Amino acid sequence: MPTEPTNPVTPELPDSPVHTTGTDHITIWGSNEAETIEFYQDLLGMPLVLRQPNLDDPSQTHLFFDTGDGRILTFFVSDDRPSNRRGQRGGTGAVHHLCFSVDPDEYEDTMDALEDAGHQYNVFDRGIFHSIYTTDNNGLVIELSTDKYEVPDDRRGEVLAKAQELREEDGADYAKDEHLRGAIEALGLELIEHDLPEASA
Repeated sequence: MPTEPTNPVTPELPDSPVHTTGTDHITIWGSNEAETIEFYQDLLGMPLVLRQPNLDDPSQTHLFFDTGDGRILTFFVSDDRPSNRRGQRGGTGAVHHLCFSVDPDEYEDTMDALEDAGHQYNVFDRGIFHSIYTTDNNGLVIELSTDKYEVPDDRRGEVLAKAQELREEDGADYAKDEHLRGAIEALGLELIEHDLPEASA
């Protein structure tokens, strides 16, 4: 049986020598340029905002995509690397999946677009949000999530920490819809629910 965690969940900054201010970019070892652009720009709609040599290895190209909020996803690609739709399971330290936000009003259109592009997907109700899971051109798991309720970006950590507190008080195994709803109400935020399709829990 797992031991009880000792570190509290809190939105407060820890007493540490450094405090990050956000995610600047994430870089992935990609396959080739054409198929990487086909998935991330042509299907997911991320603008390709910069293309240049990999400064550590100029034989490769470094592609920069805007994920939609100014945060950047980059790939090292080379035309001699084919895509691998089967993907590979990595061990400790490997990337499990990447998650990007989609607008709740475009959630069902996103599923249609994936299907039209030949990408299989699964849809789940994750308790505090909804998620579509698919894979990119290299088999990397891509999650496309949307919020059940309006949550201001600058209050997201605070809302999640409050939902965690309510989950623990409730003795629930995971954070559920009622915990998120309760957190939003407890923090005095307006409760605006999005109309999302039914999905497996």
